[in-house]
Amino acid sequence: MASIVSPHGTEVELITYPQSSATTLDPEIESQRVQADEATGGFSLPPTDGGKDAWLFLFACFMLEGLIWGFAASYGIFQEHYSSHAPFAGERNIAVVGACAMGIMYMAIVPMFALLKSYPRLRAWATPAGLVIMGLSLGLGSLSNTVTQLIISQGIMYSIGGGLAWTPILFYIEEWWVRRRGFAYGATMAGLGLSGAIMPMVLQWLLARYGFRTTLRVCALSFVVLNFPILFFFKPRLPLSQTTQTRGFDMSFWTCTTFLVQQSVVVLQGLGYFLPAIYLPTYALSLGASGLQSTVTIVLLNFAAFLGSLTMGTAVDKWDVTNCLAISAMGSTLAVFLLWGFATNLAVLYVFCVMYGAFAGCNSSSWSAVMRDTKAKRERADLGMIFAFLSAGKGVANLCSGPLSEVLLHAGNWKAGMAYGGGYGALIVFTGTTALLSTWGLAAKRIGWM
Repeated sequence: MASIVSPHGTEVELITYPQSSATTLDPEIESQRVQADEATGGFSLPPTDGGKDAWLFLFACFMLEGLIWGFAASYGIFQEHYSSHAPFAGERNIAVVGACAMGIMYMAIVPMFALLKSYPRLRAWATPAGLVIMGLSLGLGSLSNTVTQLIISQGIMYSIGGGLAWTPILFYIEEWWVRRRGFAYGATMAGLGLSGAIMPMVLQWLLARYGFRTTLRVCALSFVVLNFPILFFFKPRLPLSQTTQTRGFDMSFWTCTTFLVQQSVVVLQGLGYFLPAIYLPTYALSLGASGLQSTVTIVLLNFAAFLGSLTMGTAVDKWDVTNCLAISAMGSTLAVFLLWGFATNLAVLYVFCVMYGAFAGCNSSSWSAVMRDTKAKRERADLGMIFAFLSAGKGVANLCSGPLSEVLLHAGNWKAGMAYGGGYGALIVFTGTTALLSTWGLAAKRIGWM
């Protein structure tokens, strides 16, 4: 029991309810909390799962996701430009820049989450500070003359800033969205898809007209102009005084087979997932496409991922996540082997982009259900830390995919027809195989490991 002074000057007792070690609130406890506040004359909290504030917050998450991750996901456009223009033409390890930008950012969420969980007062400053670091990284990238400098600025520095700016979403989304959490995560992840469908066209035009230095400076300025206004809506639902501060983390989910299986699925899927986005523009050029036509591959891939993320986020709120992920993996597998493998013209390649984007691009939108199922077996586990390690698993896969892709492309031409014999055969087979292997969660479920 705690005493507070009401607006009328009288002292009243406010009933407080215990919170779990995670930021997440149980729906029933949350309902009781709001009712108690209203009954005692205290200040009631805005509603969860709806209402103006919840929707504006979700819009802010959507925008942050789109601008932070959408730029990194569009690196294929930069790679195409760097590979054919001075001062980077002919240099090796250009693909490593994009792998660092995405891979390290996925992995950075673990230490960032630990920091912000231990020091809640830093959460309000994390996103603005991260956006400033991202802007500086792109500004420094525009001064680069070697691939190493690009890796440090546009790759590593950008990923650290992006991870810091994005991580507060994990704390706030658990406060604003309770019963429809899968939908909320799906809508947030969809921001990457929509941004990834628009940004490549803009980047292609800027690079062709002004070169990479001006393009990176325009992007740095855009992060300030587009991101900072939405920070007015990006705020916690709970007062800081009700936020628990802890220096320890319950890592018992690492002994839960449900988490371990799903973590392995994330890594397997991630090993091949990023390769099409990196090499589709270059492959389209090999089919005789123009610069604009090659960019369309990324646009279609990401727009389909936007739709897929919304669908997956809604689906895992209703159906078993293992079945949803298996459908996603099988759709991806068929798209790679039957469409990309036989794509000798742009029409078939475009169909592949749509199918692969829809089925493969929605994987992260299922993580809210993985968190839910894991916490059902490990009640003290921290939901945000579960998400952070799933993200780190995808980051490890992303970092590995960069060097792997270089090896696969130098595997030589296969004595096969269609796309399999055009220098991309090893890349296509590897992507399809990793997608197929990621269906093993179904087998684990039937064995009884989940």
